[in-house]
Amino acid sequence: MKFSIEQNDQYSKARAGQIETAHGKIQTPIFMPVGTVGTVKSVQQRDLVEEVKAQIILGNTYHLYLRPGIEILNQAGGLHRFMNWDKPILTDSGGFQVFSLASSRKKSEDGVRFKSHIDGSYHMFTPEKSMEIQRNIGADIIMAFDELTGIPAEYHDAKRAMQVTHRWLERCRTWLNENPELYGYQQTLFPIVQGNDFKDLRQESARYIADFGADGNAIGGLSVGEPEPVMYEMTDIVTEILPKDKPRYLMGVGTPWNILEGIALGVDMFDCVMPTRNARNGMLFTWNGVINMKNAKWKDCFEPLDESGTSFVDHEYTKAYVRHLFNAQEFLGKQIASLHNLAFYLDLVRVAREHILAGDFTEWKNQMIPQLKTRL
Repeated sequence: MKFSIEQNDQYSKARAGQIETAHGKIQTPIFMPVGTVGTVKSVQQRDLVEEVKAQIILGNTYHLYLRPGIEILNQAGGLHRFMNWDKPILTDSGGFQVFSLASSRKKSEDGVRFKSHIDGSYHMFTPEKSMEIQRNIGADIIMAFDELTGIPAEYHDAKRAMQVTHRWLERCRTWLNENPELYGYQQTLFPIVQGNDFKDLRQESARYIADFGADGNAIGGLSVGEPEPVMYEMTDIVTEILPKDKPRYLMGVGTPWNILEGIALGVDMFDCVMPTRNARNGMLFTWNGVINMKNAKWKDCFEPLDESGTSFVDHEYTKAYVRHLFNAQEFLGKQIASLHNLAFYLDLVRVAREHILAGDFTEWKNQMIPQLKTRL
């Protein structure tokens, strides 16, 4: 993987760049739609390319391990071929899903034993197992297996999780060095900075990750319920330390305004289930603000869904029709809303990139955020 920076913003840490992978180039900053089990919910791959303009998607190691399983993925030739997607893929390590299974997991230095949410069977994830699964998935960018804690947390718990994450990172690298590639191309390992909301731990972890010397780095353990100012503060602390010539990935973030603030703090890559999850509940993100499509005010509004939208659904369907679909509990409403939101998110980072290149990103960002937060 190669990363190059084309332009730095004069008044913030924002930058426009390009990542080169075995499955194509990615212009940054970029948002990655989440394809948990080999599908971005409610959206076909063709629409991801033609309407959303997605350049890279995310797959989930935990879920793909359980279904369809690494044997099927290996027989298919990897996730790219299995789901007919020829652009880059990033996989997370499964660490967050294991974290979310607090009531049915047991942690140790070796790894985490957990119970499947599907059938109750027990499984063990170790750094080595996470690497093996991601090797079989065949993602271009793979994440180191980490341990995170919710916010708030006790200092000693956050420090222990950070130290475990660092030790597991070394085991991830060792396994990758000892096991050959499966599909004929190199996979890039991203370490993950942890440390909860403690400034000194975030700094310590960021320095450790910077010294590790990976081709890209991630910031984890945020967007787990903490106030937005805390998220921004921790991100700012970490990006001051992580190498400037490597891409930075803020995991699981977030709202459109979170993404713009993250870009200003020097982040290049984002992912979040929010655009599709909120879409399925009738929430649309637009350049003019947030729309609740279930609201009765749209009952007789025959304007296009979003006149400034870039997807065909924005111009071929009206607010009244989409509101009717949600009211009638027709699945098409969820599909339309999901396609709209994802297209908007990719348009958001595309326009942000244009303003970085033009040299007026900070001024534009400060004007845009209040508008994005408006409730329509």
